[in-house]
Amino acid sequence: MTSDPAQTSAHYLPSSQPTPPRLFESASQGRQAAWLALLMILAGLTEGFGIVLLVPLLSALGETGGGRIATALSGLGLPTRLDLLLALFVAVALFRSAIVHQRALAAQQFEHDLIDRLRGRAWAALLRCDWRVLMGMRRSNTASLLISRVDQVGVYVNQGLQALATLVTLGGIGLAALTISPLMSAAALVLGSLVMLAFHSMRRRAAILGEQLGLAYADIHSQLDEGLSALRPIKSLGREDAVSAGLAHQFSRLRKAQIAYQRDLGLGQMALQGGGAAVFAVLIWLALERWHFDIAVILPILALLVRSLPLLGNLQQAALACAHSRPAAADALALIVQTEAAHEPGQPGLAPPTLYHAIRLEDATVRFAGTEGPALNSISASIPARGITAIVGPSGAGKSTLADLIGGLLSPDSGAVLIDGVRLEGPLRQAWRSRVAYVQQDPVLLSASLRDNLRWAAPDAS
Repeated sequence: MTSDPAQTSAHYLPSSQPTPPRLFESASQGRQAAWLALLMILAGLTEGFGIVLLVPLLSALGETGGGRIATALSGLGLPTRLDLLLALFVAVALFRSAIVHQRALAAQQFEHDLIDRLRGRAWAALLRCDWRVLMGMRRSNTASLLISRVDQVGVYVNQGLQALATLVTLGGIGLAALTISPLMSAAALVLGSLVMLAFHSMRRRAAILGEQLGLAYADIHSQLDEGLSALRPIKSLGREDAVSAGLAHQFSRLRKAQIAYQRDLGLGQMALQGGGAAVFAVLIWLALERWHFDIAVILPILALLVRSLPLLGNLQQAALACAHSRPAAADALALIVQTEAAHEPGQPGLAPPTLYHAIRLEDATVRFAGTEGPALNSISASIPARGITAIVGPSGAGKSTLADLIGGLLSPDSGAVLIDGVRLEGPLRQAWRSRVAYVQQDPVLLSASLRDNLRWAAPDAS
């Protein structure tokens, strides 16, 4: 029988694969996403419309070239006089600022709800996961995933939403540019796309740095967890300096990954500014020297280009941040999928077996992943009820594994555990655990009152 923790003991695995977490798992989350998408679209459209208004404004000031757009505004029943145009421009700016404010709040709420749901689902999956799989996990790595790595999923979602909002705004600006001058818009799109394609390798490197960051965080959590658990031997053996140096080395790895990412981010912004300036210069030269456009057309296009350049910078930064945090998102989702695949079968209300005579083990064998031989090999024994049975042996002999079998935490890979002849398996294992009192080797004291600690397993006790 295989001993892979994710595959061992097929009797506790579900018949179908677990569903990976999705962004929208309820109607309310779908409504949140729809509202956020609407706000993004409105923000992009109002951004473009505000700049399009510059054309009739310039025309009203005596410039030429605004007739087509001014005629379209008149056809829509919008004003073309200077004073009314200025009032409309201010109203559009105020309306857009309110939309952007609401968009930021909606994006933050969406992000927080998603992260809380993912963390809650991961924690619930861990609590309900089969003990065999939990034993194969490093506690520090799991803590790192639940705390820092799930927070990185928030960064991924946040930057993804920012990138989407920026793309929608750029789309609104693009529509405005097409309305003013299709030719200059097409030229700007081609040149701008060439600039953005140059950053592909940088995004790939950001993903690699994100993986390195995750490993560094996991190692730091591991060292801190181990160090706090071993403070007595560390001090007794005089190993303070060595342990301190080990943690300092892990933080050095972390800082190198963070600095490398920040360096790539800064270089990307520098390259984008330079490329944007080059596109700006080329378009101005073409508009004046080759295409001989009116100033009333050129100035709004220039305003659109000036507005687009920082948006492209934001888009590039968001893309790098998404690539950097994607490994963390993948790790968190993998934890959920793994633990939900090992979900213990439960049956609410199932009565546990009643012990009157004896607990029997019949040829019980338990194997763990990564070990050469079985932890327990064909163990047969009978433990009588209403008595005291001591199990003794050297470290590693299998005493804890045997206790886990008897307590219902584990099922044998072969053989059986029987309570008065009733086979302890499936949902009965969970039901049986309610009849077992277990005192583990390392005491646990919860962050609560003494009364709450004593009544933790039975909150309704008098």
